[in-house]
Amino acid sequence: MMPAMRRSLSPYSTGIMGLDETLSGLRPGDNVVFQVGSIEDYIAFVHPFCEQAQKQERDIIYFRFAKHAPLLPDGVAAQVYELHPEQGFSPFVSTIFDVIERVGLGAYYVFDCLSELSADWYSDRMLGNFFMLTCPYLYIYETIAYFALLRGRNTTLAVDAIRTTAQVVMDVYRNHDKIYVQPQKVYKRNSETMYMLHAWEEDTFRPVTKSVITSEILGSAPQCWLDFSFQRDAWARMFTLAQELVTRTKRGKRMQRAEKYILRRLLRMSVTRDDRLLALAERYLELPDLIALGKRMIGTGMIGGKSAGMLISRAILAKSSPRWSDILESHDSYYIGSHVFYTYLIRNGCWGAYRWLKKPGQAIESIREARQRMLTGSFPADIQEQFRDMLNYFGQSPIIVRSSSLLEDAYGNAFSGKYESYFLANQGTPEERLEIFMEAVRKVYTSTMNKEALMYREHWNLLEREEEMALLVQRVSGEDFGTYYYPHVAGAGFSFNPFVWNPDIDPKSGFLRMVFGLGTRAVDRADDDYTRIIALNAPQKRPESSYSQVRKHTQRRIDVLDLKQNQHISRPFEDVVKNSPGLPIGLFASRDEQMEQQAQDQGRNDVFSYYLSFDKLLTETGFVADMQDMLDTLQRAYDYPVDIEFTANFINPYEYRINLLQCRPFQAKSQTGKVEVPKDIAPENVLLYTETTIIGNSCAIPVDRIIYVVPEAYSRLSQQERYALARMIGRVAHASGGQKTMAIMIVGPGRWGTSTPSLGVPVNFADINTVSILCELGVMHEGLVPDVSLGTHFFNDLVEMDMIYLAIHPNQEHHAYNSSFLETAPNRLREVLPEAADWEKAIRVIDSGSTRNGLKIFLNVDALQQKAMCYLAEEQA
Repeated sequence: MMPAMRRSLSPYSTGIMGLDETLSGLRPGDNVVFQVGSIEDYIAFVHPFCEQAQKQERDIIYFRFAKHAPLLPDGVAAQVYELHPEQGFSPFVSTIFDVIERVGLGAYYVFDCLSELSADWYSDRMLGNFFMLTCPYLYIYETIAYFALLRGRNTTLAVDAIRTTAQVVMDVYRNHDKIYVQPQKVYKRNSETMYMLHAWEEDTFRPVTKSVITSEILGSAPQCWLDFSFQRDAWARMFTLAQELVTRTKRGKRMQRAEKYILRRLLRMSVTRDDRLLALAERYLELPDLIALGKRMIGTGMIGGKSAGMLISRAILAKSSPRWSDILESHDSYYIGSHVFYTYLIRNGCWGAYRWLKKPGQAIESIREARQRMLTGSFPADIQEQFRDMLNYFGQSPIIVRSSSLLEDAYGNAFSGKYESYFLANQGTPEERLEIFMEAVRKVYTSTMNKEALMYREHWNLLEREEEMALLVQRVSGEDFGTYYYPHVAGAGFSFNPFVWNPDIDPKSGFLRMVFGLGTRAVDRADDDYTRIIALNAPQKRPESSYSQVRKHTQRRIDVLDLKQNQHISRPFEDVVKNSPGLPIGLFASRDEQMEQQAQDQGRNDVFSYYLSFDKLLTETGFVADMQDMLDTLQRAYDYPVDIEFTANFINPYEYRINLLQCRPFQAKSQTGKVEVPKDIAPENVLLYTETTIIGNSCAIPVDRIIYVVPEAYSRLSQQERYALARMIGRVAHASGGQKTMAIMIVGPGRWGTSTPSLGVPVNFADINTVSILCELGVMHEGLVPDVSLGTHFFNDLVEMDMIYLAIHPNQEHHAYNSSFLETAPNRLREVLPEAADWEKAIRVIDSGSTRNGLKIFLNVDALQQKAMCYLAEEQA
């Protein structure tokens, strides 16, 4: 029967003004589904809905069929129909259809909780069938109907059918007696905040802007769409068996031998096969941890090194002290299994090229076509559906798609920065967000074929090792300030400090490299900026020796996610602060009183005097002590130095949450012995001397070869020529056979490894991985000094390759730079690499023994005293 014309009534409403605004209003035909933790949470929405319907003189129909308490509020006149689902599916549905036809257009409907129907019909599939019949019929009659599901009670057989068919689906959560709502689907409606978590405060629904709150609430709720309980493959059976063992333990029937066996099987199946990490995982992860992992996993296979390190390190802290539960930000990450990567390769015709990656010397040439295929490939329909459900869970919260390969973050090889990760602002319609997400996944997969990654694997003899790419998808830790989204602080932490610039610094206490905003500015070398280096046992000791240097070398640009542009961008500090209402800026920045006084003298009141010092954070909160305790606890558990990535967000000036994003073994070598820097070398024989900015171990070694980039000649090159010079440097550095068979020192202007040729030499680390000593000259750009790259991916490569880093400031006291010798000594470039002859004016190759009077080149480094000298002598001093 088709509906008759309906009379004109007031606009449809939930009865809660704030919820109407969040959903951009209700529309004729909307079927609204609430996924709740309890019936009481459903009732909280049913009551105002019914009261509003009565005010508008609408028909209210209540279908009563469940055992829970009645849903209607007192004083509301409704037509109540008692139904009996136990009598069968067809009579139940027919009765409802008869009522819908009889009542006609525009009525308001309330259904008891649907979850109980599964028990009556012994089938979640039949529950889904019921909804797929009823929902469209209600839609035809332009009704508004309320339904509820108990979260975690039904499988995807019911939930997927309901989500697909309904017009509006909302998750409802209760936390500390406050109700939160996150729309999962709102048909043909969209807004900048619609899919965020919202807090119900009186008559308003306020978007939750802090990841600390969002992850705590959502992370603790079961997500049934990744439940393996209804699957039947070998993967799901193993997790189901683990669940059964946990259930037996709760009932006092523990089977310890079986638990140990299944734990190890699950670890080897999904977490790691590395013997040392496996031993660590067995010690700290338990079956409930792995069951939780399985329920947040897309596809099958391993979760990779980055994910494993994050989970194990969090478990270590949780078992070390209960206090960490109050300090750590909850995580609600998802894992894309490594088998999805293999499926993608095979599906898109890339498997053959992937096999070629295992053949040294042939890998680079065989991958161009495969890279293009990988950048444009497709995913299986079931995987796309799980991607879509995961993005529905995250809503419009920014996320990061991170590489987590099998070889990453292991003992012996870190793969720092070798594979890609992508921040996603995650704004737009669900379809737009899915497409952007899949593009990020494609790019991470394609990064397995990057030159840097392949050369790293070849250098460490890892090409023959199995390398699968899993992915870690994390909610970006931070706060939404309206336009910009970012964490208050972020960075990298290390349990051992190889940069000792002051006698008070204890290398074993570790250090932090910290920034304001997204941590990309801490782990990537920011060519146009500086970061804050913090020795954890002496946080107020700075490498800079004066206030003017501190002010000069402060962070000036902030990496943020621009929610309006839907992009990861860098903005000036002043701009970010002015567009961040409510930011506790005094925790992170100090005021330049001298600047304020000068402005006042000039009659100006518009000066922005803040600069990032982090002084109050470091001296008036427990942050430093917590970070030192965290690194020490992790190092003791790993029985090895560690490095971590973290964020921290402040709830108030003295309460914060630290998000431990990553943990891996740090390939540091402890200082051994004491090395004297000679004092009696003739000035003309001193080639380089510094008393600051040394990273690496103390040593006294002969230098076989210096590769020197002439600053003046480099400054005359075009940008294209500078890139070409960088590639040529790589060929010269590898001209001795590609292995570190000789001690090579490279000396050049500005920053090695920069992405900005105006600031230094843009080599890739693969170009210089045969080098033993890297020296930066502060002569490239007025006001720019060599950056202490401590804590960056570039720095990790230096440490892993056991390189020494030196910075020379030619115009400062206690520094020496013998440009005369370096530019007049015999240049062996043409002999070492004949095809580089055209570069002789810009690149000089100086070999030990071919110098003045046959003197040899030596380097003495006292890392503890931060002194180093490169000099000419007959023998090592």
